[in-house]
Amino acid sequence: MRRLPIYFLIDVSESMIGTPIQQVQDGMRTIIQNLRVDPYALETVFVSIIAFAGKAKVLSPLTELYKFYPPTFPIGGGTSLGKGLECLMNDMDRNIQKTTLEQKGDWKPIIFLFTDGNPTDNYAAAFRRWNEKYRKHCSLVAVSIGDNVNVLTLAQITNDILLLKDTDPESFSKFFKWVTASIKNTSVSVSEQYSDDVKLAPTSGINLEKVDMREINDRTPARREQANDECSDTVDDNFVVLHGRCQHTKNDYLVKYARRDPSFGETDGFNSGLYRLVGSYPIDLLTYADLSSEQQTQINTRALRGMPTCPCCGNQYGVVVCECGNIFCVGESMTNTCPWCGVTGTLGDCGSNGLDIARGLG
Repeated sequence: MRRLPIYFLIDVSESMIGTPIQQVQDGMRTIIQNLRVDPYALETVFVSIIAFAGKAKVLSPLTELYKFYPPTFPIGGGTSLGKGLECLMNDMDRNIQKTTLEQKGDWKPIIFLFTDGNPTDNYAAAFRRWNEKYRKHCSLVAVSIGDNVNVLTLAQITNDILLLKDTDPESFSKFFKWVTASIKNTSVSVSEQYSDDVKLAPTSGINLEKVDMREINDRTPARREQANDECSDTVDDNFVVLHGRCQHTKNDYLVKYARRDPSFGETDGFNSGLYRLVGSYPIDLLTYADLSSEQQTQINTRALRGMPTCPCCGNQYGVVVCECGNIFCVGESMTNTCPWCGVTGTLGDCGSNGLDIARGLG
């Protein structure tokens, strides 16, 4: 039997925590449920999920559709697209069946890349390997979740780039129906021996915009080389994510801030900040560490607007900085013990200069 391999290469970086990763989780379940009632898909489709953050990992190996169950998505620090692409290529080397004199191999693999930010690793070698050895033999569809992704970067590895600018539940629901329809269209095409190129469904009725590659190619060389200039270990400045620990439960959590729209303006002079609070979310430390980059950078607290509560115990202040440099939560008591270093002390004001604290790469 010739298989139609479908890979989902999914960004699980810190910036995806909260609603985005939950929407992707729910969407993957919907895709699998709908594909299972399609006879063409049941006959040909095999599915794999690869997650990438600071590191990359195969969450689900290539599995026949009726046996496939979507995994729970972890969260990690960093957006190492290069490592994600390397993980994908290595997996295809191991698992894609190639055509020989004795048998026909798998149909052309389809990869759906979901990401909400820009790479934080040096992806040049991975992109070069992809373009030289895999691009002609695969169909890669890159989807920007939100409007923070630099399409010049994605244009280096695919001509199929789509922008999902609205990230409300209804838009996500329509988007995952579109993904399902695209897979169904392609499974029909290969089953009827028409073609193994991806057959993307129409985008009518959904706020999903396909990037015009003619505009990308017509840009000046300086603009096209912009993405290459950014190809180094860096930070995604669209988001700021802080790693905290609950004083009472000793459990870990992340605090997410998003860059403010510069047209919003300042409403007051107090902690106006460049980034606004999105929320705070509990995490499993082991899975978080497993996918996180060891690199960090710093940001001053003056750049952040909003104070979260602790998602683990409900303490009023979720971002309090210890002398050891780590973040924890406090309630009404002025005397508190840092769950990171064990030092007990009283709260003080950081002053008008703020404090430099550690942040993830995004």
